[in-house]
Amino acid sequence: MGIIWTIIIGFVAGIIAKFITPGSNEPSGFILTTILGIVGAFVATYLGQSLGWYAPGQGAGLVGAVIGAVIVLLVWAMINGRRGSV
Repeated sequence: MGIIWTIIIGFVAGIIAKFITPGSNEPSGFILTTILGIVGAFVATYLGQSLGWYAPGQGAGLVGAVIGAVIVLLVWAMINGRRGSV
């Protein structure tokens, strides 16, 4: 059930991160944004468990997932920007 909850939180976090990320026209697709939000939620969960913020098996909350999603979206924009300029 933890993975399903992380996916749901990541979906919502991806949508929120899309609106608060600077230069949010990258990535422009709704599906890609939500997938990156889900990846961000998994990253936040993994980092939170590694740093001891979350217990094993406990997922990141909405705030942590949004922060993770924003980080993933910014990294994606940097990678995508470099690829487009080459």
